[in-house]
Amino acid sequence: MRHVQGVIDRLGLLQIDSVNVLARAHLLPVYSRIGPYDTALLDRAAGRAPRRLVETWAHVASFVPPETYPLLEWRRRRYRTDAWESISGVARTHPEVVERVRAVVTEQGPVTASEVHDLFVADGTAQPHERDGWGWSWTVAKRALELLFFTGEIASARRNAAFERCYDLTERVLPPHVLAMPAVSDADAVRALVEIGARAHGVGTLRCFKDYFRLTGPAVRTALGELVEAGTLAPVQVRGWDAPTYRHTAAAVPRRASAITLLNPFDPLVFERARLEQLFGVHYRIEIYVPAARRVHGYYVLPFLEGENLTARLDLKADRRAGVLRVQSAHREQRATSTTAWALANELLTMASWLGLSSVDVRPVGDLAPELAAEIARDG
Repeated sequence: MRHVQGVIDRLGLLQIDSVNVLARAHLLPVYSRIGPYDTALLDRAAGRAPRRLVETWAHVASFVPPETYPLLEWRRRRYRTDAWESISGVARTHPEVVERVRAVVTEQGPVTASEVHDLFVADGTAQPHERDGWGWSWTVAKRALELLFFTGEIASARRNAAFERCYDLTERVLPPHVLAMPAVSDADAVRALVEIGARAHGVGTLRCFKDYFRLTGPAVRTALGELVEAGTLAPVQVRGWDAPTYRHTAAAVPRRASAITLLNPFDPLVFERARLEQLFGVHYRIEIYVPAARRVHGYYVLPFLEGENLTARLDLKADRRAGVLRVQSAHREQRATSTTAWALANELLTMASWLGLSSVDVRPVGDLAPELAAEIARDG
């Protein structure tokens, strides 16, 4: 847990996503930094005391340290009127449902959206298959829960085995020391969030830092100026970068980079695609939402970090029923080396073991696939 906590402290957030073709999005950045670990540690960190993570809307849906939660109060306040109409509008169109959901969570929380809907069905106030036709066909009860979640009245106490949020009152989720923290002004909150983003990046531009928590508006540039004036950020020059660039003064400057790991599409290192391309010379786009016929590299593509370079990208799938880690495609990047296939084969075998899979299968798709398959056959 000490190693997991170190990753949490350095990154400041872990993005949540429902795609589970390989592993849940929030699990993989920790693996990329400390290697195979017991994923139950993250469940424990986010689901019981001492709570080390709490869920909120940060980059997007994310786990953040509880101390960061108050820094996003201004966003939750705005969501009362500025969230998607399908969420914020439920208070106007179905106020009685919102009130009823509030009472259910107070009396019975933690509860899931499906449990709340089932309660409504049981007493005849909803039909078993009632949906409102919006988005993911959420029930009105689910929309009411999301409104209360987005605005901070309720929080996610944990995720269940089906990865559903279990909603409870926020005061029953946040640790006492966080509940006792004094209110933070909007300006101080934005400055603190910019600083977290800068610390996580080490080096970056204003665009990099503000994207970390999806910050907008003139307050962000003001916050950056204050951090420079305070000595927290120092202006630096990065070869090939035209925009003003800054280094967090706590960032270490290593003599060499020796990491060998796969990065998932939701890893903080690849959040800001322009920065990724400037640093590594790799144009990377997630293709999950691209029609299959138009995909270039695949559905769930992970860049491979080898030392200081991204040297390959792979489309991976965990075939849990067959016990196989499937490499749907394997492509070289411009900076691939003679050792890339060998290093990648070792990484895939390690990842497969971590995921509880017994073997790795490489499809003959992509210019790296033949060499990679040979290395897997040799080592596996």
